[in-house]
Amino acid sequence: MPATKKIPLRMCIACRAEKPKKEMLRVVKNAQGEVSLDFSGKLPGRGAYLCDSAECVGKLRKQRLLNRAFSCEVSEEVYLRVEEEFLAKK
Repeated sequence: MPATKKIPLRMCIACRAEKPKKEMLRVVKNAQGEVSLDFSGKLPGRGAYLCDSAECVGKLRKQRLLNRAFSCEVSEEVYLRVEEEFLAKK
């Protein structure tokens, strides 16, 4: 019997739903402390996952969820940039 390939699941930091990694947006904080969207899913650094939905992206800024995910203060510009990059991708 062939082994079925395990699909990696990640939890959304906004709605807490578990979904396949490929269906989610990854926000990454690199060693220099810069936060950005990672469309490839391969950038080095601490990753936080987010559903690919406007609702979860909206919650991200309103509840300042990146501050909690990365255990540091994340500036308002970063939240705005994540929203802009998300909307540009759509």
